[in-house]
Amino acid sequence: MTSTVVEEKLHYDIVGSFLRPEKLKQARKDYTAEKITKEQLRNIEDTAIRDLVAKEKENGLRIVTDGEFRRSWWHLDTFWGFSGIEHVTSKQGYSFHDEETRAESARVIGKIKFSADHPDVAAYKFLHDLTANDEDITARQSIPAPAQFYAELVRGEENVAALREVYPDDTELIVDIGNAYRGLYLALYDAGCRDIKIDDCTWGMVVDNKFWATMANGEFDRETLQKLYLAVNNASLVDLPEDLRISTHVCRGNYHSTWATSGGYAPVADYLFAKEKVQAFYLEFDDNRSGDFAPLAAVPDNKKIVLGLVTSKKPELEETQSLIARVKEATQYVPLENLELSTQCGFASTEEGNKLTEEQQWAKIRLVVETAKKIWG
Repeated sequence: MTSTVVEEKLHYDIVGSFLRPEKLKQARKDYTAEKITKEQLRNIEDTAIRDLVAKEKENGLRIVTDGEFRRSWWHLDTFWGFSGIEHVTSKQGYSFHDEETRAESARVIGKIKFSADHPDVAAYKFLHDLTANDEDITARQSIPAPAQFYAELVRGEENVAALREVYPDDTELIVDIGNAYRGLYLALYDAGCRDIKIDDCTWGMVVDNKFWATMANGEFDRETLQKLYLAVNNASLVDLPEDLRISTHVCRGNYHSTWATSGGYAPVADYLFAKEKVQAFYLEFDDNRSGDFAPLAAVPDNKKIVLGLVTSKKPELEETQSLIARVKEATQYVPLENLELSTQCGFASTEEGNKLTEEQQWAKIRLVVETAKKIWG
């Protein structure tokens, strides 16, 4: 069964990452400390993913992921898998509200190309094998967006200098990023994947004036950035199989229950919503930092909107009637049949995870499923 068939029956979804079990966290530490082998780590990951998929099914999900259990980061691990990229320690981590992350990055050392041994493909194959015989389940692969890749390659002076040694301007760079990503999509498709979600914080950065005041002293051209990010993403979304569903999740940062940027979708609606060649948008609407629903009017009629109304950052459960009311409010701009309900983000975009327990995580998932059934039947 393809994801399209499953999607027609569902109006609830997830973003994809889940809290790592303590045994898995310890195994990653032990592997880093050379106390266990890579094969031993993989076996522990395999067991944790099997357990996770079982829990996803038990809690009512029919679109499942591997929780991103094989990754340290939601984005860097994918970047490191491309040819022409090296794993580096940076001068500074990512700045979040009240916290700073570990200092790692991805840097260009040669022409960017898809590599047949990309770790995301191997990771998906394991998930596919776990679910292939279950006609009611779709196995989804989440990867960072091409625009996010571009943004990483220009993060900091050292990254920019290395990039321009190989790519003097963006023309060839955009083509190569697009081709590398398209190679990844097709390899995942050949492995059985019919549902890919590209996670993207770049649009969340574009809308935040305070972010740019810090990053560039306020000296940025919002329209130029939008054209750039749209071009990078759309360069990868060409000549793909008709039964491959590609969606995007727009995020404002999700690290240890903190956030990075703020701002509603209005400044980017005419580019992101109207022109990005994806089939669905997963959008954060869990607090006032995300603005109102009015920009959804720019979404074409043939695309789905997944409303991230249930926060993954806090353990407290939202009120069911409040969620129902907010979905009704969104129907002023998007027909009810084109709407779905989800958590606003994953529970562990990095291996650190957000500040809630696994039990609270699953309570959030059940709330999404049960509320969606009350709204859509």
